[in-house]
Amino acid sequence: MAEVDACLYLIDCLPNMDADLVAERGEAFVKILRDRRPNDPILMVEDRTYGDAFIKADRAHRNETSRAVYRPIFDQLSVSDPNLYYLEGAGQLGDDDTVDGSHPTDLGFARMTDVFSTKIGEILDSR
Repeated sequence: MAEVDACLYLIDCLPNMDADLVAERGEAFVKILRDRRPNDPILMVEDRTYGDAFIKADRAHRNETSRAVYRPIFDQLSVSDPNLYYLEGAGQLGDDDTVDGSHPTDLGFARMTDVFSTKIGEILDSR
């Protein structure tokens, strides 16, 4: 990832990692990327809230536990890194725009695109 010359690096790893993996690899990954790209903005993104998390406790638990590990990594690293940014998962999707509670429909992706592009625009406009 760090070999690509980009104007912004986006880390959206939580959908494919549980809290244990985030704890094991999250901070190290951000540090490696930062070491190789010392001045470029990095956006750490939480996973979207599962569309059925309000009725499936295991889905809500998955969001809560991975975020509870991921956010402190950002909080710790951002103290000394003004080019590290964070996007919360709440609000990325509505409750009616996934196929299976997890995977977005076209409407879900359109909503996520709006959220992501707004945040990315804010970051790039501030540089």
